[in-house]
Amino acid sequence: MPAIRASDAERDEAVSALREHALAGRLTLEEFSGRIESALSARTRAELETLRRDLPAAGRAAVGPARRRPTRWSVAVMGGIERRGRWRISGRTAAITVMGACSLDLRKAEIDGPEVVITVITVMGGAEVIVPEGVEVEVGGLVLMGGREERLSDAPVLPGTPLVRIRAFGLMGGVTVRNKPLHTGRPA
Repeated sequence: MPAIRASDAERDEAVSALREHALAGRLTLEEFSGRIESALSARTRAELETLRRDLPAAGRAAVGPARRRPTRWSVAVMGGIERRGRWRISGRTAAITVMGACSLDLRKAEIDGPEVVITVITVMGGAEVIVPEGVEVEVGGLVLMGGREERLSDAPVLPGTPLVRIRAFGLMGGVTVRNKPLHTGRPA
């Protein structure tokens, strides 16, 4: 039996469903971005179905463990803090360093909502924020006697991904915002 070709409307519906699963915390930002990329390039209905195979059907609430609380603060005073792997952000979060370092890796983070605001304040220290390619990032703020570096690729923004707003403020410190490509070994 030949594979049935997917329509633009079916691809759009798949992206919407994946977005709901990401908002529910079932997909990390990197998983979500990767699956959207695959959905938009899917040629058949079977390819679209593969992207949702491990997720509950629409309208059925999956009963599972309680969701982790969103991270509101990441503080490093004369030391360091690193957030990577699966962690949750909802709305706003802040990273503060005083003679220390902070690294926030959003590739596996659970992002609640269409937008997240990260305020980074560094005094005589440094901070780094990493996002997966395909996620829209806005960077603003002011750094005195330090540096603010944006190393973002020209990869197109994937529809349905959240907006990450970074407000960077520094005094004799530096803030770096960069993105990394999605892992090629991601599950479909």
